[in-house]
Amino acid sequence: MHMVFHNQRNKMDILKVTEVTPTFNSPESMTEFHLPLTLYGIFWFKLSPIECLFFYQLNKLTSACFNSVILPKLKRSLSLTLVRYLSLADNLKWPPNEPKPIILYTLNDGFSLTVSHSDVDFNILSSSGVYEAAELHPLKPDLITSDVSASAIAVQALFSQIKAHHAILDGQTTTMFIKSWAYICKQGNDENSPLPPNFGRFVVKGLDGLDMLYLNQCWSDSDTSKKSLKIISVRGGGASDLITREDFKKLRERVLSKLSDSGKEVHLSTFVPSFAYVITCMVKKVAFGFTADCRPRLNPPVSQNYFGNCNRTKFEVAKARDFIDEIQFVFGVQKVSGMVKALMERWILEGMEKFLSFVLDVITDSKLQLITVTGPPRFDFGWGKPHKVVIVSTDKNGAFSMMNNFSWLFTRYVNVRFKGGMFGYN
Repeated sequence: MHMVFHNQRNKMDILKVTEVTPTFNSPESMTEFHLPLTLYGIFWFKLSPIECLFFYQLNKLTSACFNSVILPKLKRSLSLTLVRYLSLADNLKWPPNEPKPIILYTLNDGFSLTVSHSDVDFNILSSSGVYEAAELHPLKPDLITSDVSASAIAVQALFSQIKAHHAILDGQTTTMFIKSWAYICKQGNDENSPLPPNFGRFVVKGLDGLDMLYLNQCWSDSDTSKKSLKIISVRGGGASDLITREDFKKLRERVLSKLSDSGKEVHLSTFVPSFAYVITCMVKKVAFGFTADCRPRLNPPVSQNYFGNCNRTKFEVAKARDFIDEIQFVFGVQKVSGMVKALMERWILEGMEKFLSFVLDVITDSKLQLITVTGPPRFDFGWGKPHKVVIVSTDKNGAFSMMNNFSWLFTRYVNVRFKGGMFGYN
């Protein structure tokens, strides 16, 4: 893999910050709305939000065109979309009389939209080259959180940056929302738009009392602010790199050559060897994991248009000596393969009683290198699909993400040294 670092000084000018509210057909259709969190939302509500940056390349775009055509279309279509997704126009709150946080929409609640301008070099940040992850930080919108309230989602219109609260929506729900927004923006109306979200909470069944157990595990006994909604800070800093289709073929061939005589079977999707490669490159103790959508895995299954977080995370911890040489890449593949098989073959809620406390210990342990996985979708708002999509929040939690064009873009900490040439790459 070729690694070329670019350093540039980004200047961000905030042009406008506005609240976009739902456009109701009539005053009678305006209503307050509240939604309780399930055990999945409570599992995630103190953890870092996801931050996704979409790079759209528009030839001959002028400031006048953006302000008079593109921005009004984005705002109008967003307003129409929020009618279906009222829970994204509201806030996550924890009223004194409620045992757990709720999603609460009241009249005139809106969606934070920031319009900004930057002198950043689009060609560098939207390329497949390597650059410091900090270069993207000025492009991120603010998702306001406090002890008493937390926004569901925030958008910054420049390259289009989405920042979403994990307690309120997961990757599937985020995809549904942006897909609906993109459809309405491109078509000009909401006729025949994608399937509306299902807000039913009775369809999600889990272990009795697990949600309250999670709430109690989020704080130590000495913490006096029991009902704080502030997000846990996670260490960060990193840069990006790329695993191409050709790289994956080499990784797969390595695994097959090592396992051909052993008779052992492993799950060799595109994900498994690529993830194993990343964790093998680290030279310190690592905690690695990924999430699975629980909707089709629950009993009974939940529809794909269920709104909310319905993810289960799988984590393992391995010591540095487990990844000493090339042979241990195969160990990494076997480890990740076993994790995937476990999620596919076992009950999705197995071991969840103790899992949150384990995750909280992992993400706050400075001696551990944290590696997780996330994946961004691509959306067409009427000017083509994005030139590139980046999960910006990966530099906070050590994640890497899978792109739809098969490239695996992963972020690593600056102070972590890679084993150069380990698999024959230049």
